[in-house]
Amino acid sequence: MAWRSTGATNAELVANMQSAGLIKSSCVAQAFAQTDRAHYVKEHSRAYEDAPSSIGYSATISAPHMHAYAAESLQSSIRQGKAVLDIGSGSGYTAAIFHRMLEREGGHGKVVGIEHIRELVEQSKRNLKADGLAPQLEQGHIQMVCGDGRLGWPEDAPYGAIHVGAAAPNITEALVQQLDKGGKMFIPVSEDAVLGRGDQYIWEVEKDEQGVVRKRKVMGVMYVPLTDAERQRSLYTI
Repeated sequence: MAWRSTGATNAELVANMQSAGLIKSSCVAQAFAQTDRAHYVKEHSRAYEDAPSSIGYSATISAPHMHAYAAESLQSSIRQGKAVLDIGSGSGYTAAIFHRMLEREGGHGKVVGIEHIRELVEQSKRNLKADGLAPQLEQGHIQMVCGDGRLGWPEDAPYGAIHVGAAAPNITEALVQQLDKGGKMFIPVSEDAVLGRGDQYIWEVEKDEQGVVRKRKVMGVMYVPLTDAERQRSLYTI
């Protein structure tokens, strides 16, 4: 049923994802309803298509149904007082959704979006402000930083939830270490993400209250590779 949720408006897109069973919880539904995808895409006429879309610099904003899967997967780990890390934050869309999910859980917590293309970091800030989230940026409830997401962002660790928006070559120990006890990570992993080849699968990584880590392969997907900034820029043509 994925890829069939395209709507004419943001509200219709969300309603179609609910009807398809992609969005199940009221928390996720309200966060998506509050976050108009048109603020986060380059082609506004295609904002509500259930398909990935280029945002420049060889990066994409994923199809809405994949963001819905991620939000539902991480919902129980996005909770009051816990930070959320959004790796490959791109246009800022998922950072906005995770922030609004946190708000529904009590309003306390922080979302850190990390992106290694500085122009995309600045673009994401503009997008978030257009979406009414300027105060949250100013107050530090949402922080968009430039850095190598493969290393995570230790400054605000541990994280209750970690979302990775590009296909990594493996599940790195650095990210597992930054996951809080009781936390969960949603990460696409490829056999050869650096070169963009090989099958890709979503993995859910959970750390229980005793610190024991469990990993589960969920489903096959297709994401852009989680690579270094220099290689990504080399692939980009205006």
